Amino acid sequence: MVQLPPWVPAPEQVAIPLAVLLSLALARRLDGPSGRWGQRLRSRFLLGVPWGTLVSALGVLAVYLFVQQGWSHWRSPVTLPFSSWSYLYPVGWLFAPFSHSGPGHLLGNLTTTLAVAPLAEYFFSHYPTKRGENPFFSRTSNPWIRAFVLFPAGVALVGLATSLFSWGPIIGFSGVVFAFVGFALVRYPLMTVVAVSAQGAIRTAYRALRNPTITGSASPSFGDPWWFGIAVQGHVLGLLLGILLGVTVLYRRRERVGALRIWTGAVLLGMSMSLWALWWYRGESTYVLYRGAGVVFVVGLAALTTVAATADRRPIFGDVSHQQVGLLALLLPLAVMVGVAVPVNLTAVGDAGVPGDGPAIEADGYNVTYAEGVQNQKVSAIDVSLFGETTNVTTSGVIVVNDDREIWATTVSKGRLAFTGRVRVRVGGVGWSEVVTVQRRGWSAVGGGTAYQVRLRGPDDGNWTTTFSSDPAIAEARLANRSVAVVPESDRFALHVLRNNSTVADAPIPARGEAVTLSGIRFEREGRKVFAAFEGTRVRVAVRETYN
Repeated sequence: MVQLPPWVPAPEQVAIPLAVLLSLALARRLDGPSGRWGQRLRSRFLLGVPWGTLVSALGVLAVYLFVQQGWSHWRSPVTLPFSSWSYLYPVGWLFAPFSHSGPGHLLGNLTTTLAVAPLAEYFFSHYPTKRGENPFFSRTSNPWIRAFVLFPAGVALVGLATSLFSWGPIIGFSGVVFAFVGFALVRYPLMTVVAVSAQGAIRTAYRALRNPTITGSASPSFGDPWWFGIAVQGHVLGLLLGILLGVTVLYRRRERVGALRIWTGAVLLGMSMSLWALWWYRGESTYVLYRGAGVVFVVGLAALTTVAATADRRPIFGDVSHQQVGLLALLLPLAVMVGVAVPVNLTAVGDAGVPGDGPAIEADGYNVTYAEGVQNQKVSAIDVSLFGETTNVTTSGVIVVNDDREIWATTVSKGRLAFTGRVRVRVGGVGWSEVVTVQRRGWSAVGGGTAYQVRLRGPDDGNWTTTFSSDPAIAEARLANRSVAVVPESDRFALHVLRNNSTVADAPIPARGEAVTLSGIRFEREGRKVFAAFEGTRVRVAVRETYN
């Protein structure tokens, strides 16, 4: 196979856009000479293009590339300072709704934006919807201002609202994406379902352009449940804001959509976009998914949307109309969410301190360490127990603390570090970043668990600092009524021979190909394995931990 220079596109990369353009041209030709869909686009969009969507998407991309340093660190952008940790840290809540945790997160939100936001912008319209109105009569009706100023400004305001009024720290544009969905849903419910489905096609086309041909093989994987970490509260907040804005526009334009269409669209969207994934912590690395309650929640939200979107101006009693009641029905859950968010987001971690007993690496105000079984200071900031669940939860893993930025986060779980062996934690701010490296080393005692150490290395330090050592691990095998334990000691691992739980002899684990004798037992190192031999009996007692 001929290897092309990196600046020369592969044949498939040329064929993909060419095929799309030719297919689109064919569809337009078959649609007839009238070009009705083109005329309809031009009647709503400036020059037939959803400029507000494009400006908003480019703005989000610019934040990732230049604020989060994705331009130079595409796969590991700076994320910690750009999450909405607290009202007391403005940089976080200003940038959080437009920042992302990685390229996959960014791609998912941008492709959904490109699929759904044009439909929301079509409903918003660059031109007046009533005949005879002069679009250039005022600034708010000027199509240029509506396309390039008002729509992007509305997107920015909704983004800030999702950042300020979500419960706890968030990062990502998904709250605004759900607002697009909610806004379009009340006017074009079934088209919104189609648009959300189309984002998969956009994402596939993008990936095919980047990597036309890939080779895969079976490999182990590790991770938390897929639903862990989904900011459902932020998604619901964005959706409700979008629905409220959409219903307001419907009322002003005196438009009405069939109730069954809205209910069907709302249920399908809620299910397909995982609004039912209500979860909480249960223990240190265990989480509970309330799937049944989540389905009931989606159906109830669909009913609320339908009632509000289909209300008319007929009075219910006195001067109170159905539309006023519909708006109140939408405002009540929003008020509840805001009421919960404000005290949660006012919490501070200034006196929390660095968890654990080991040293931390300090990098310009950030403290990076590793600890196990410590209280999660962000989740436990407000002590609440409800329906058998509690906010008093513990965590284990790589923890980053920054008092000035109100940051307290488990950036890498204990399990993930055990799987990978080494991670790089990027900390920073606007215009700068540094990397702290975290490494785990361990030995598994056969039949008796694993002894391990966690070490840290700072951005300007070539030396490793041990910050955590586990308990010893005792092998299952016994020789001459004695046990063998693997014990982490300082920057090494040692073998201890135990009798009646007391150490009778110990030595460092021998190097590859070497051996050591302790209390009459010969320990031989063969590669990653350590064998114990005594009076003709030879058993494996320890294996060095491997990572992926």
